[in-house]
Amino acid sequence: MSQNLVITELGKVAVLMGGSSAERNISLMSGNGVLHALQGQGVDAHGFDPAQRDMCELKREGFKRCFIALHGRFGEDGTVQGALELMGIPYTGSGVMASSIAIDKVMTKRIWRSEGLSTPAWVKVGSAAQTHAALEQLGAPMIVKPAREGSSIGLTKVLCADQCEAAYAAAAQEDPQVLCEQFIQGDEVTVPVLGGGAQARALPVIRIVAPDGNYDYQNKYFTDDTQYLVPCGLPEGEEARIQALVLEAYRVLGCRGWARADVMIDHRTRTPYLLEINTAPGMTGHSLVPMSAKAAGLSYEQLCVQLLQSASLDHAPHLTHNEVGA
Repeated sequence: MSQNLVITELGKVAVLMGGSSAERNISLMSGNGVLHALQGQGVDAHGFDPAQRDMCELKREGFKRCFIALHGRFGEDGTVQGALELMGIPYTGSGVMASSIAIDKVMTKRIWRSEGLSTPAWVKVGSAAQTHAALEQLGAPMIVKPAREGSSIGLTKVLCADQCEAAYAAAAQEDPQVLCEQFIQGDEVTVPVLGGGAQARALPVIRIVAPDGNYDYQNKYFTDDTQYLVPCGLPEGEEARIQALVLEAYRVLGCRGWARADVMIDHRTRTPYLLEINTAPGMTGHSLVPMSAKAAGLSYEQLCVQLLQSASLDHAPHLTHNEVGA
């Protein structure tokens, strides 16, 4: 089958971007990158911002597939996925349940822990006082962050008790559910995954070296001071073990299509600890999935088309009685 025929069969495509989460600006950057890449490959792709247009217009305007470039709530949390399921429009990434679980860091960690997968110790808190108590339990440094937000928004690395109140306030401003997490000192890595089920494969590991070890919102998206090492330069055999861990973490949550998991490696024991998994990763100029894919021989444009081809539904639409008898 020719490439042109494959592209034609994709039909009219909506790239969902923007949205109303705290990650709106990053989503617009991701979405515009994807949109231009798809259009450059001959795909009939159009930008669509759910914060400015009614989702029902997707059905009315004849869109056949959606590339979800939304990040955070109302985009990566199962809500948009559910709407697309009801309309019968295939979409990229994980389905309703996996998306809703993965965006909730507390629920994700509970499932990983129940499956015997390593993740840092944590406490869910609902006040500054509980944050103080969590610091006594987990020790310093401690990470305080919103349980259902991404891009390091609202995240604080707490070094002493005096910082607990401000750290809780910063996280609670983004989400009423706040997570306090044991800080793992060591190498920070991230691992993208493509595909689903037995066919899912982990892409090359990227080691992240941020200024002063501070991989925050600014250093993620708006500076060139952070180093991304691929090949990662980890000790022999360690990359394969981390890839296997991430694949298992991806599968137990029921993820499909693609995702990216963040991992910390304890500098003393070399034990890898799963932090979180993103089911609609960034696709900006600083994003890590395209970087890892390139190291595996897949261009940004090829990655976008491959992800779009993987668009699917949790449940195929059922024919009505009239359609069956037609």
